[in-house]
Amino acid sequence: MLSSELGPELASLLRCPVEEWDFEALEMAVRRSVLAWAARLIERWLQADLSDQLGPAVLCECGQAARYRDAEGRPVRDPGSVTYSAGIESATTLDTEEVLAEFTQRVLREATRRRFTEAERIVVLGDCAPFIGNLSEELFPRAIQIADRYHAKEYLSTVAKALYGAESPQAKRWAERRHEELDRGRFANLLRAVRRPASHSEEARKCFRYLVRNRERMRYPEFETQGLCTSTGVVEAGCKVVVGTRLKRAGMHWTLAGANAIIALRCSKLSGRFEDFWERRSQRRVA
Repeated sequence: MLSSELGPELASLLRCPVEEWDFEALEMAVRRSVLAWAARLIERWLQADLSDQLGPAVLCECGQAARYRDAEGRPVRDPGSVTYSAGIESATTLDTEEVLAEFTQRVLREATRRRFTEAERIVVLGDCAPFIGNLSEELFPRAIQIADRYHAKEYLSTVAKALYGAESPQAKRWAERRHEELDRGRFANLLRAVRRPASHSEEARKCFRYLVRNRERMRYPEFETQGLCTSTGVVEAGCKVVVGTRLKRAGMHWTLAGANAIIALRCSKLSGRFEDFWERRSQRRVA
């Protein structure tokens, strides 16, 4: 199959040192503005053939530029500015290792291609998984880290259901009040409300620790004033579009190599880079 030949070739090319790439041919100009990057750990979508190899699961990162705001002041992505990079690989490594984890290398390559660090402001959006914060601090120490707002609200909704029952009107009211406190920056009130039932609720204890640990990443009114995105929706959608819609069809089973080949092709196509890859490939064959 064509994909079995091109996919591995493209995946290999994408692992080349970035200095070997032709930036003018491969990159859309990233203007000095707000450039948001996000990484998200995705559930193990693929089926049995990968069960023994999948340790880290599918990891997807997504870059975007946003220079303008809509009528309500919310940031609007620049048309055509979204790029994807994904693979089934590890996001962690031992501190004693000299080589960065595979996913860390992927993020660094994509950030270099996109000239991420040249933007006036850079933002890392994520669900507050420890590896995302560690990766950001290591690669992009001046980045503004933002916790995905909807992920934070999911935590609060889980506490409400644990306290009052999944279908309880009281649970809905409790969750709505906590969401409003989060949106408006009333963090002291939010912490008091979550801490109150923590003595008898494990979910409340977990949520309280999560909020305290990520408080600086949840300054949503301040972020909105600066015109920054506070949701990883583009990454969630990207994971479904890039990986799920192609690899998670009924009856599909994948080897690790086959899955990564298809993922590389889809990332290239959806990022607007496939024609450049094809042209470079043709030039190499002629030479």
